[in-house]
Amino acid sequence: MKKLILFAIAIATVSFASAQKVQETEVPTVVKTGLQKQHPAVKNVKWEKEDGNYEASFKEQQTDYSILLTPKGNIVETEVAIAFKTLPAPAKDYVHSHYANKEIKETAKITSVKGTVTYEVEVDEKDLIFDHSGKFLAIDKD
Repeated sequence: MKKLILFAIAIATVSFASAQKVQETEVPTVVKTGLQKQHPAVKNVKWEKEDGNYEASFKEQQTDYSILLTPKGNIVETEVAIAFKTLPAPAKDYVHSHYANKEIKETAKITSVKGTVTYEVEVDEKDLIFDHSGKFLAIDKD
C-alpha cells in the first residue's frame, strides 16, 4: 500500500511539473506578442507552462488551437483540432484496429516551426502520434 501511495505521488508530481497552469499576468509580454503576431484577434487564452515553454490554448473561428511558444515568444509548434475522418487512412486504420470501440476524445494536426506535420489522437487516456502519412510513431501517456 505504501508503494502505491508513493507511486501516485510520483505520477502527480511528474504531471504537475510537465504542464502547469499560469495566469495571463504571469506570461511575459514578449510571449503574448509572439502569439498575437499569428493570431491577432484571439481572446480568452488559457496559459500553461510546459517544460520551460508557454502553451496558449484558445478557440478561433470555432476551432481549438494550442500554440507552444518559447520564453522569447517564438512559436515552437501549432496544434489544431481536426475531425477524425480527415486523418490519413493508415492512422484511422491503426486506431480502428488497436482501439476498437474506444472513445476518441480529440484529434489534432501538429505542425512544428520547421513545417513537420504529425497527427495526435487521444484515445483510452493516451495520445497516439502519427507521422504526416499516417504511420504510427509512438504513444504519449501525458
